[in-house]
Amino acid sequence: MHNNAALPPEQGAGGTVGGIGVDHAFLALERELAVFLRRARAASGELAREVHPELESAAYGLLMRLEDAGPQRATDLAGFVGVGKATMSRQLRALEGLGLVTRTPDPADGRAFLVELTEEGRSRFSAVRVARRARYARRLAAWERDEVAELARLLHRLNAEQEAEDPGQAARAEQEAGDPGQAARATQE
Repeated sequence: MHNNAALPPEQGAGGTVGGIGVDHAFLALERELAVFLRRARAASGELAREVHPELESAAYGLLMRLEDAGPQRATDLAGFVGVGKATMSRQLRALEGLGLVTRTPDPADGRAFLVELTEEGRSRFSAVRVARRARYARRLAAWERDEVAELARLLHRLNAEQEAEDPGQAARAEQEAGDPGQAARATQE
């Protein structure tokens, strides 16, 4: 169980832990992010199983990306998620086997394929997404609407800054995918 009583009393107050200077605001942030990430990992598995009992938790994010951005090349999906071509191919084969995605020839490049949700995949994912948003609304029912918006804004800022600090993530994924030229271009941007 998460114990809020263990949080430091003053935001930003300094002190020592084991002889090392500590900013308690960042100590509290670390603690809260660890709890949040643990819960998010568990929730991701639950959400994936709601879409399909055999769906791996990592694949839920792929379905979300396809729902939000439309058809994508496998290499683009691998770069977005930060995995290599082999890992992405395995995940896409599993999703195809479950009838959740399909591959169609890319009209811009006949050698490549676009991955997209099937009607079954879209229907299942959309139903879970609606239910997930309803759970968020119930869990945050005591929050003011502007507090929810502020949390979303701060999370967006944190994610954007993390992405800006590690532009090499996309490059590493592209290198694993086998396109070093594209990886070099990504590190220059």
